[in-house]
Amino acid sequence: MTFKEYTYSRPDYPALKKQLTDLTEQLRSAETAERALDVVKEITAITFTIETQQTLWSIRHSIDMKDPFYNDETAFWNEYAPLFRELTTDYYRAALDSPFRKDLGEFLPETFFLMAENQLQTFSAEAIPLFQKENELVDQYNNLTATAQMEFRGQTYNLSQMGPFAQDADRKTRQEAADTITSFFETNEEAFDRIYDQLVKVRHDIATSLGFKDYVDYSYKMMNRFDYDRDMVTTYREEILKHVVPVVNKLRAYQADRIKIPELKHYDLSLEYLDGNATPKGRPEDLVATAQAMYRELSPETGEFFDYMVENDLLDLLAKDGKDTGGYCTYIPDYKSPFIFANFNGTSADIDVLTHEAGHAFQVFQSRWIPTPESIWPTYESCEIHSMSMEFITWPWMERFFKDDVAKYKFSHLAGALFFLPYGVLVDHFQHEVYENPTMTPAERKATWRRLEKRYLPSKDYADSAALERGIFWFRQGHIFASPFYYIDYTLAQVCALQFWKRTQVDHDASAWQDYLRICQIGGTKSFLQIVAAANLRSPFEEGALEETLSTVANSLDEMAKAF
Repeated sequence: MTFKEYTYSRPDYPALKKQLTDLTEQLRSAETAERALDVVKEITAITFTIETQQTLWSIRHSIDMKDPFYNDETAFWNEYAPLFRELTTDYYRAALDSPFRKDLGEFLPETFFLMAENQLQTFSAEAIPLFQKENELVDQYNNLTATAQMEFRGQTYNLSQMGPFAQDADRKTRQEAADTITSFFETNEEAFDRIYDQLVKVRHDIATSLGFKDYVDYSYKMMNRFDYDRDMVTTYREEILKHVVPVVNKLRAYQADRIKIPELKHYDLSLEYLDGNATPKGRPEDLVATAQAMYRELSPETGEFFDYMVENDLLDLLAKDGKDTGGYCTYIPDYKSPFIFANFNGTSADIDVLTHEAGHAFQVFQSRWIPTPESIWPTYESCEIHSMSMEFITWPWMERFFKDDVAKYKFSHLAGALFFLPYGVLVDHFQHEVYENPTMTPAERKATWRRLEKRYLPSKDYADSAALERGIFWFRQGHIFASPFYYIDYTLAQVCALQFWKRTQVDHDASAWQDYLRICQIGGTKSFLQIVAAANLRSPFEEGALEETLSTVANSLDEMAKAF
């Protein structure tokens, strides 16, 4: 059965409410462990089916945001997703209170109970209208960016399709492309400000209505950050500022010299070589075929996985009109199928998708044995270890994708990991300040972004763009609108992934693959730091871990740079 044959059917909420309410009561009144376990399994099966339908709607809506049927379904899910969450929360309360909790632990992993406790603290029926409003606002943002149309040199493009022009070797083209993109966000500045202003206020109301000081504290609970708190993250951000930003500044200076520009402007940052960036060679179908051969050679497990993805049409990769921006991986429980969504545009990012999102998909494919939906995926920062590490584990095959550009690609990929770290903590720091001060005006938020941007990304020169100098760049970062606080996770995972890079590409550690495979199979049955330990990696919060990794990366980049 291919993805096109997967059946979507809007769930019957009244019927499911009655069924789940009855089963939850049966769990509360169960007189034996066996009966309690049977009820939990019944509830789990229903939950899987609800998640399947929600995921099918989400995928098909993002593939074509102009499709009237799935647009109508969006209204349903915006309204009813919080109502389904209410039913799930009642089940969690019954499971936590069950006298047979220890026996349920034979089926439910410990992380289920930790997550359930957090869910009880971050949800209440009284807050449902606020959750519904949040969903509506996020959909407004997604529609605004997905339907963007930009006229550029006689042609019409969406945001994803403009990507290659930002890397053009001709500086005038880069500047014009950057101005075109910025113009879209500036033209719609009032709409972005309105949506975000309302999101901040709604989220603050959610947090305070549930007894939290602010949305920051609420988010740490909601995101199941079992192993660390906001103080640890603050210290970690300072470590990035201290140890990574100076290296990035050095790399940017080298980039300016390499592309023969005295001073990098914001529109120069994406061009890394005077004769053009590394680009994949071949048509999209050729790249998929190369990836399939690569994964067959990497291991029996990855070969089986990617064959399954191709044979069941579980990849939607091409940028097209009406398609949502970005890329993601998700999971369709009843079909036990991962799904990869992307927007190929002819840049090296196309290959990053085939490794990054495939890392997510491989993890969840390996975790299909886990019987509960809450624990198939780990928490976000753990998820990103799988994806970012896969990008580096597949390095030995990159020559097949990039041919003569492979040295360029590897240098850019590794340097890009360092470029990303300050940006990632900037996004996190910005959100902390915004949600700690929810009465900020839109102008104050933009000023805050620009102040922090100058701190973490001092090489960003917006002298040629008054709008970007005013601080509107963050409008294009969808996570800030749709997935607040899901960003520091990428940086924590990047520090872990760079350790896998060192082990696989520098040390040639034969045990690295088995450690990677192990944490894919663990799924969400362990917490972040437990997963880091299971992979035989050092915690990003551990003193000296960042410096040690960074030293190896910086030395390798110096050596690799001799080729250019």
